Amino acid sequence: MNLPMRHRPGGPWEHGPGRLRPMAEVQELFDRMSQLLESAAFPAFPAFPASPAEAVAFTPPADLHETDEAYVVECELPGITRQDIDVEVGEHEVSISGEFRAAEREGAPRHRGRPTGAFEYRALLPVDVKADEVTAGLSDGVLTVTIPKAQAARPRHVEIQG
Repeated sequence: MNLPMRHRPGGPWEHGPGRLRPMAEVQELFDRMSQLLESAAFPAFPAFPASPAEAVAFTPPADLHETDEAYVVECELPGITRQDIDVEVGEHEVSISGEFRAAEREGAPRHRGRPTGAFEYRALLPVDVKADEVTAGLSDGVLTVTIPKAQAARPRHVEIQG
């Protein structure tokens, strides 16, 4: 994305004796929007990994859906073992990470269509969850993580009196 050029005050974009400054106002708006977007970025996620070993190769395909009692994440991880997966759940976030290891094969590889290396899936959850009651299961290459909602977040039917 190309960013607009910054212009010095008093340049050709400022007009007349009262100095209407339409471009200066646009620049100020642009600066404020940039600050807003920077502050909205996830500060917990570093912009660059500290080392090449920490670099994430890809994000696996995953679905996140909500039921009345929980959030359920279904993440496709074919051919990976339970020991190579790490699941972490915080108050408002779920993180699934690990590493796909290339299978040792004889002969020279001619084509690789499956990703290898580090992977990571992160999702923000809109309500508090019960992190101590999270369950995870791996079956047929699909990791299913069930994250129960905190009691206050569950919908409740209210009877109308009178």
